Amino acid sequence: MIGQKQKLLVRLTRVDEMRGEPLPLPQYMTEEAAGFDLMADRAFELLPGARAVIPTGFSMELPKGYEGQVRPRSGLAAKHGVTVLNAPGTIDSDYRGEVGVILVNLSDKLFSAKRGERIAQLIIAPVMQVDLVEVASLGATTRGAGGFGSTG
Repeated sequence: MIGQKQKLLVRLTRVDEMRGEPLPLPQYMTEEAAGFDLMADRAFELLPGARAVIPTGFSMELPKGYEGQVRPRSGLAAKHGVTVLNAPGTIDSDYRGEVGVILVNLSDKLFSAKRGERIAQLIIAPVMQVDLVEVASLGATTRGAGGFGSTG
C-alpha cells in the first residue's frame, strides 16, 4: 500500500527525577518527519568546547531488532554551533535507562538552554546482527583498499 505508514509500538516511561512539571512526550513535528525531537529535561550551559550529557526525562523500550539513533538538530548546529558529539548516538533495544544526549559546543560563545528546549532528534531504525566469518582473503573490487578521498 503506497502512502500508508506502518507504525511501530515503542513504550515510554517518564523518569521521576523531580526536575519540575513533566515535559511533553517526544513527538514528530511534521507529518513527514523522519525523527522526533528530544527536549532537555533541565536547563544547562555549555562553555565553548565543552560537552555534557543532557537528560531527556524519559526511558523507552525499543522492540528487538531496532535501535534509536540520536542525531543533531540542524538549526541548533547552524545557529549556535552545538551538535551531538557521537552522532549518531545509538540506543540499543535492551537499554532501559534514561535517554541522554551528549552535546558539544563547537562555537566560541557560551550556549545556554532552558528546560524543555529541543536539543536533538531521535530516529527509530531497524538493525541487523550478522555472523562474522574469518577468511584468508576478500573479493576484489575496482576501488580495492582505497580509503578516504580515493574516489575523488
